[in-house]
Parts: sequence; structure tokens; C-alpha cells
Amino acid sequence: MPPTIRFNTPGLFVTGTDTEVGKTVIACAIAWALRQQRSGAKVAVCKPMATGCDKRREGLVNSDAEALAHFSDCRLPLDVINPIRFREPLAPAVAAKQLCVPTPWALLQDAARQIDGYGDALIVEGAGGVMVPLDGDDPKLTWLDTGCFGLPVVVVSRAGLGTLNHTALTVKVLRDAGITVAGVVVNGYEGDEAAAMSQDPSLPGNPRWIEAMTGAKAVSYTH
Repeated sequence: MPPTIRFNTPGLFVTGTDTEVGKTVIACAIAWALRQQRSGAKVAVCKPMATGCDKRREGLVNSDAEALAHFSDCRLPLDVINPIRFREPLAPAVAAKQLCVPTPWALLQDAARQIDGYGDALIVEGAGGVMVPLDGDDPKLTWLDTGCFGLPVVVVSRAGLGTLNHTALTVKVLRDAGITVAGVVVNGYEGDEAAAMSQDPSLPGNPRWIEAMTGAKAVSYTH
């Protein structure tokens, strides 16, 4: 089981309805916006677990953690910002099980002590969605079991067809676990994918429908 971690620093936990929905983009945008709101504000960031990391001379490095550190201007070491890392692009539990190693929760607990109190605000980005398995020894353990560290949750969802179901399910399981949902960001896309998605008739109405279905504030974000 993960240690009980509750951050005292005001903040948000950013999750997604799926992998590759743009959680890091939104987390970075929120961190950057917080810095702009108040001159001299210090924003702490945390990517508790990451997979698909790059092997470098100094060890495993996650590009999402690097982006969070850059846009927040957080000066904590990357090992603290992202304490648990795996090379293979798998769910964290699957990556740990493949290596036959226990999930190193103590690393996260130590990192949390250094992160809490560093800044005026905190942005934490989870790996995958809220139901992704985290511990190779306990396949049922998910982000819900962390209580998302006592932080309100921002749900990042896809813009196109199918997002209503995925988003409503994510909001429901969070609330059923007693976790506050701060809102939903319907993440837009650039480039060739945007051109293809422009033919999707669900795009204009999805944020409005998400609000009606879940009661959570939903906003669109295009980058």
C-alpha cells in the first residue's frame, strides 16, 4: 500500500480520461498561469510516477517531469519532482511486475516531504487515468487509493467523439471515492489531427454536455 500522503500546499491533481490526452500540457499551462498571476510566486510540481522514461547517463529521466519543471520554474531536483520512474511505457504496476521489483513508495514519501512547503501552490500530475494500476503486488491499487493526496482533481479529456462517456465515468469514480473534482479541461489538438477532428460534429457541444452530465465546470483548451 502507498503511504498516506496529504499535501498542505494548496494545489491540484491533474488526471486524464486516458493516456495521451494531454495531461502534461494542461498541468504545465496551469503552472505557468499561476506564475503569471503573481510576480515572484513559487510553484511546486510533482510527477509521482512515470513510465516510458529515457535512459541517460544520470539515470532514467521523464520528459513530462522536465516539462513540468521548466514551465513552473520549479528548482527542485528531477529525482524529487519525479521519484518513481520506469523505462518501459507500461502502466506503473505492469512495469514494476515485469522487473520483479516492488513499487518504491518510500521514494515518493521522501519526495513529498521536500515538495510540500516549497512553493505557494502545487501541481501534481498522475500517470495515466485514475484507475491505472500502480503497484505490481496489488493490481487493484489505483490513484483512488491515494485520495489523490488530498488535492482537488482536474480531469483532462479528449475533445472528440467518445469523450462524454469517458469523462463521466472518470468524474463518477472520483466522486464515489470522496475526491473533489475541481473541473474538466476538454483538450484540443493541433496539426493534422485537428484537421481530421474538424469533421467531428460532437466537438462544439462536448464541453456543454460534460457540464450537464457531471455538474463539473468544463472548459475547452486549444494549444
